[in-house]
Amino acid sequence: MSLKGPRGTQDILPGEVEKWQFVESVLSDVCRRYNYKEVRTPIFEHTELFQRGVGDTTDIVQKEMYTFEDRGGRSLTLRPEGTASVVRSFVQNKVYGLPNQPTKYYYFGPMFRYERPQQGRMRQFVQFGIEALGSDDPAIDAEVIALAMNSYQELGLQSLKLVLNSLGDQESREEHRKALISHFDPHREELCEDCQVRLDQNPMRVLDCKKDKDHPAMSTAPSILEYLNDYSRTYFENVKSYLDKMGIPYTIDPNLVRGLDYYNHTAFEIMSESEGFGAITTLSGGGRYNGLVEEIGGPETSGIGFAMSIERLLMALEAEGVSLPLEEKLDCYIVALGEEAEKEAAGVVYQLRKAGIQVDKDYAGKKVKAQFKSADRLQAKYVLVLGENELANGQINVKRMATGDQETIALADVVEHMKKEFKGEQS
Repeated sequence: MSLKGPRGTQDILPGEVEKWQFVESVLSDVCRRYNYKEVRTPIFEHTELFQRGVGDTTDIVQKEMYTFEDRGGRSLTLRPEGTASVVRSFVQNKVYGLPNQPTKYYYFGPMFRYERPQQGRMRQFVQFGIEALGSDDPAIDAEVIALAMNSYQELGLQSLKLVLNSLGDQESREEHRKALISHFDPHREELCEDCQVRLDQNPMRVLDCKKDKDHPAMSTAPSILEYLNDYSRTYFENVKSYLDKMGIPYTIDPNLVRGLDYYNHTAFEIMSESEGFGAITTLSGGGRYNGLVEEIGGPETSGIGFAMSIERLLMALEAEGVSLPLEEKLDCYIVALGEEAEKEAAGVVYQLRKAGIQVDKDYAGKKVKAQFKSADRLQAKYVLVLGENELANGQINVKRMATGDQETIALADVVEHMKKEFKGEQS
């Protein structure tokens, strides 16, 4: 029987995984500079968390969640996104009571959605996200957007487009809701089944429909920007003002909705404008979600965040021809000749590794010539040769592969010698 991984999943093998590790290290460093701390939450949560936090009217809850009952009859769901889990942790652990606010988190982790797999969209995918909880200052909206843009730019992406909108506060959204229902109701039967339901439950999400995006009523739909009250309008103007001060260009799109029910005020997406990236250009998105903490059982606390797909980030890097500076060469490879030399080599390998040096040797009983070929394939910087003669004389041969220079040193001094060699390379 031949078993394969489930549809919509992938194996990330050596040669590719180094790209992931490099990207994650860069993103973590950007977060360090912005003073965001890492948080790790469970891969599965109680289903109610996503029903309440993400929203019953969203496609995620209605169509895409991996939900199951455990042996105790409890309904659990593999997390489809990260924000609800982070906010649940924030509430459960009473982080809102700590003196240093806002709380600024970042996370990496697998998410799960049942949808048709396509390039850059898997059923198990990895997201990097950040959440800032506990501030109503529009400056932190700008900071979150800046962190997102900075993350892409730090990795070498240039063909980026920031799209911005305001979803307003509850009062503004209610007025806009009435206008949307009035606008789309005469066309109700012309809309897809999902939009007919959305029109009653959450009409703003009709604007986000992929099936009905070319319907004539879409282009004439009332804009949320026309219904912003004074507070919401001033808030949005301040966010834009901060972005202007930072020199971050943006485009206003009044139809930008975002797919989750908890968003209000600032909403944004970052897109790739690189040729050949694909039809779906969105790299990441996020926005403000005042009210979500209360919905999950915490005190009144505002929040804002974003999430990006690591898979789509790597696609964008490839589309722009960005080459990541990956170190693929092995520090040392030991070639051992003879049974006693093999045993001695194992001890040398162990001591070198303890000293912080990356080293490998043959474990397949290869002949000498084949061992040297292995060293070449691994791009070893140094090859250390230990044969019967060297062993008898308490010596080892060290060859620097870049120059071909060789020297014979005392076996007892090999660790200190190699430490000096690598220290010299770094200086």
